[in-house]
Amino acid sequence: MGKFITFEGGEGAGKSTQIALLANALKTLDLPVTTTREPGGSASAEIIRDLLLDPKSSWDGATEALLHFAARADHYTTLIRPALKRGDWVLSDRFADSTKAYQGYGLGVDLEAIQILHQISLGDVEPDLTIILDLPPEMGMARINAGTDNPDRYEQMDIEFHRRLRLGFLEIAKNNPERCVVVDAISDIHTVNLQICRCVSERLRIKINQ
Repeated sequence: MGKFITFEGGEGAGKSTQIALLANALKTLDLPVTTTREPGGSASAEIIRDLLLDPKSSWDGATEALLHFAARADHYTTLIRPALKRGDWVLSDRFADSTKAYQGYGLGVDLEAIQILHQISLGDVEPDLTIILDLPPEMGMARINAGTDNPDRYEQMDIEFHRRLRLGFLEIAKNNPERCVVVDAISDIHTVNLQICRCVSERLRIKINQ
C-alpha cells in the first residue's frame, strides 16, 4: 500500500502549488505519485464539482455536505483506493476535513451529522497525513482576488465565513494531532515547501532531499 497525504486550508493558501512541489520531491526518490483534488478527482465527482462551485447555485449547508460526500465516495472508490493499492503516494487537494470546515464550522451543519456521512460513505478511511496550510483569511482572499476574475461560489463568500473556516481547520488539527500538521503558509513558496518536506520526512519516515 502507498501513502495518502491530504492538503487542507482556506482559499488562497497555496495547496495546488505545494502539492506539485511535494510530488516532484517524491518522484526524485522513485516513488510513484498520484495527485488529485476535491471536490472532483473522478469523472462523476467532477460533475458534482461543477454544481457545487457554480456561483449561480444556491445550496443549503446540509445539501452541500451530501453532495461533497457523494463526490468523495466515488473519488475514493474509483481513484484513490486503487492508486494506494498499486503502491502510489496519493496527494489530494482537500478531502473530508474540508467538509467539516466548510459545511460544519463555516455553514453550521452539525459536526456529528457530518461524521455519520463520513462513516456511511468512507467507513474508517483517514489520510496517513494531513497538512493544513494556515494563513489569515484576508491574505488568502487578497491572493484569490489578484489571481482570478471569476471567483467560485466559496471564494465569493463573506470574510466572516472565511474566518470561521480558518478556526475550523485549526480546531480539526488540535483534535487530530497524530494525523494533522499545521504549516504557516504566510512565508514564501520555498520556505513553505521546506516545512512540508520536513514534516513528511518526519511523520512518514522517508528522507526527502531539500
